[in-house]
Amino acid sequence: RMAQNGISENGVTEGVPALPFPQPTEVQEIRHTKIFIDNEWHTSCRGRTFPTFNPATGVKLCEVEEADKTLETLDTGKPFLQSFYIDLDGSIKTLRYYAGWADKIHGKSLPVDESFVCLTKHEPVGVCGAIIPWNFPLLMFMWKIAPALSCGNTVVVKPAEQTPLTALHVGSLIKEAGFPPGVVNIVPGFGPTAGAAIANHMDIDKVAFTGSTEVGQLIKEAAAKSNLKRVTLELGGKNPCIVFADCDLQLAVEETQKGAFYNQGQCCTAASRVFVEESIYEEFVRRSIENAKKIVVGDPLDPQTTQGPQIDRQQFNKIMDLIESGKKEGAKLEYGGEAVGEKSLFIQPTIFSEVKDHMRIAKEEIFGPVQCIFSFKSQQEAIERANSSQYGLVSAVFTRSMDRALSVSAALETGTVWINCYNALHAQTPFGGYKMSGNGRELGEYALAEYSEVKAVTIKLSETI
Repeated sequence: RMAQNGISENGVTEGVPALPFPQPTEVQEIRHTKIFIDNEWHTSCRGRTFPTFNPATGVKLCEVEEADKTLETLDTGKPFLQSFYIDLDGSIKTLRYYAGWADKIHGKSLPVDESFVCLTKHEPVGVCGAIIPWNFPLLMFMWKIAPALSCGNTVVVKPAEQTPLTALHVGSLIKEAGFPPGVVNIVPGFGPTAGAAIANHMDIDKVAFTGSTEVGQLIKEAAAKSNLKRVTLELGGKNPCIVFADCDLQLAVEETQKGAFYNQGQCCTAASRVFVEESIYEEFVRRSIENAKKIVVGDPLDPQTTQGPQIDRQQFNKIMDLIESGKKEGAKLEYGGEAVGEKSLFIQPTIFSEVKDHMRIAKEEIFGPVQCIFSFKSQQEAIERANSSQYGLVSAVFTRSMDRALSVSAALETGTVWINCYNALHAQTPFGGYKMSGNGRELGEYALAEYSEVKAVTIKLSETI
């Protein structure tokens, strides 16, 4: 599919077809900047607004109304073709998948004592709060509202303060589609105000959050201290890829780099720890450097671009600090490691080899275009080191042996294991983490349980048959 749309396996555009996307010089009209409640647009109760910026140019796009206790590429800086073919396409597939579930959510009749009949019913949880991140604002919006709505709930969505525009535009589409007032409400704002209000509110029955582990802990604490609302958390990751000597080497190079550099590395699923068997280690590093040189860093509205800017200055500085720590702690900088241009938010795709498990770049979530390559000797060593992280979101195994693939995947402590692929996400497949990567599942049939209450109804028969 990607190749048909002009994107090669390694993410480099080839023969890009003419598409209805905006050109870099076009000025985009921002129509929706207010709070969306009960199908109406409202100003902030305190009259406050906050700016949102284009991270590629630093230009302020508009002022957005800030909720208090109460256009994807422009907003995020990701390359347009990725927004068009992956984020938008994934959003549509998610909506269609859960639309299909809406009339198929039902209970069971249970065999019990012959004097009784027991039935189960699946009922809506109630009001669901959804707090979504800035790295995939449209896709995460759909991941949250689609299962919630299919189960009959209402939703209050807080988009990230860095990227509120997509969610607000979807609000206009929700009204146009004829949703009843109050079914979906959108409250842009900041975590300590709008986000905290959702987590603490006594009339919100469930919160779904995607973001950092630290904030996830605060949300779970607030839920416990308020009304014990349900909480599902999709949090950070320090995700291992294990590359065995019997793998398809070029495939492993391309897939692990797709995992490391996709969306400027700003993914909870980022392939940030690549463990390579010693006998192929040097060749893997050499090919990785060659592959990274094909990445085009530039204007995200240019169809030739495959890597855009980081989301903001704070994130940029964090990434550069971790790159410097890698150098100081003894990792070998093989490629990149520098900013692109003065006062910009662009960072070169960066590769470190000879990385050791104690280094900061080996333990901390970088959330930037940095690939860390380790070596290992035995399968057991690789498994133990892969599992040594506090996180457990995703992992990958590259091998031609199905026996090895299945045995290693069984041993890895992650919610998802990809075999000979990376970032293979589907609306039908559950997604979530072990350990400090969160709890609960999004996507697939499994997500429906997060948005439903199960009621048991037991009936005493007057006569036995």
